[in-house]
Amino acid sequence: MNIVVEKQPKCIAILNVEVPSADVAAKRANISSTYASQAKIAGFRPGKAPKSVIQKRFGKQISEELTEALFGEACDQALDKEDLKVLDFGSPENLNERPDGSIVFETKLILAPEITLPEYKGIEVKAPPTDITDEELSTQLESLRERLAEFDDISDRPLQDDDIAVVDFTTTVDGKPLIEVIGEKGQYLAKRENHWLPIKEGSFLPGYAEQLVGMNEGDKKDVTITLDDEFPFEELRGKEMTLHTSLEGLKAAKLPELDDAFAEKLAPGKTLDEIKDMIRENMGSEKAKQINEFKVNQIVEHLNKAVNFELPDEIVQRETQNQANQLVEEGTKKGASDADMLKQQEEIFTVATQRAVTNLRTNFLLQEIATAEKITVSDNDLLSHVAKMAEERKQPIKKVIKDLQKKRQIQSIRNSMLIGQTIDFLLEQAKVVEVSEEELQATPAE
Repeated sequence: MNIVVEKQPKCIAILNVEVPSADVAAKRANISSTYASQAKIAGFRPGKAPKSVIQKRFGKQISEELTEALFGEACDQALDKEDLKVLDFGSPENLNERPDGSIVFETKLILAPEITLPEYKGIEVKAPPTDITDEELSTQLESLRERLAEFDDISDRPLQDDDIAVVDFTTTVDGKPLIEVIGEKGQYLAKRENHWLPIKEGSFLPGYAEQLVGMNEGDKKDVTITLDDEFPFEELRGKEMTLHTSLEGLKAAKLPELDDAFAEKLAPGKTLDEIKDMIRENMGSEKAKQINEFKVNQIVEHLNKAVNFELPDEIVQRETQNQANQLVEEGTKKGASDADMLKQQEEIFTVATQRAVTNLRTNFLLQEIATAEKITVSDNDLLSHVAKMAEERKQPIKKVIKDLQKKRQIQSIRNSMLIGQTIDFLLEQAKVVEVSEEELQATPAE
């Protein structure tokens, strides 16, 4: 078998294959013999049917199996000969059986990018301390006090800051009911009854709560607010919305004392000091997780800026479509209609393409680092991961494995685990510079 690989730009290679007539004949005879030994043909005992009868009866299947076998052998030899990292072998094209019995064909291979790795050990990352400050703990405790607050009715004064207003309202835009303007997706804004509204800046809709200050129970008021360019519903951005409001009641929050009785309500049998320790520990775990993610983002950004390489167009297109599908799904869950998605089609495609390129570049880089550092995922680690999946799904592990195999997701899971292990390796090797939250926010983006 003669094999020639022609590398082209954008991670493409053309594999040209020529199979000598003797090899073709031997392979065809072997496949035909298998059919002859297994075929049940009237008038002939198994394995005794003439070759001409077998060829006439199973010629198409034999030719297809022959092509498949030769294609597989050609791909295997190409991998050995050229040391290629192939993502997709394609399928045989321009197949031609010559008069002398030899066969030629070609296929387009999609290759993994050729990457010259930058220095990836000791990457400097900035991160705030993981300790939970007394201020952070106090903020969390205040939030818990607010959740356990009791509310007293107010009837002897007007509404003021930090009160709770109980309101009914209906909403119009340009004199039309909101539902007529944006459809059912705006239902939660179109009308509310007995809606509890904290009188704080930015509560519910920007500029709404502040305009209710000074109203008395039973008062009615048309409150107009202007929606900014960040408002979720694009067709309302820059427009004025009027909320026809009736103040049905006023309430004042009565916060519980920060003592052991308060702790008892949160966790029976615990003292306030014990509650503080529990909260600090939980907040510490969550903060550590967030800081870890922040470090990873810095490492990924550093690597992507340090090296440039081509990506296969076909792979980018597939990943872009996956990302676009996710964006549409996210938009639909937030209440966007098909018409909304169609209007944002260009924007969605732009964002999807950016995500696709970033994700692919990052994955290829991390896989290359994994190869350089001989990082692997053992079968035992993979099995343990699948066992946890089965436990979470409350299904037998054999069923989960069978489902994953059917959907061809086993390799995908192994790759995800490999990426995770590589990220852990880079985090261990990183040089962490501890900075304050203020310093971190003041640091300009690279």
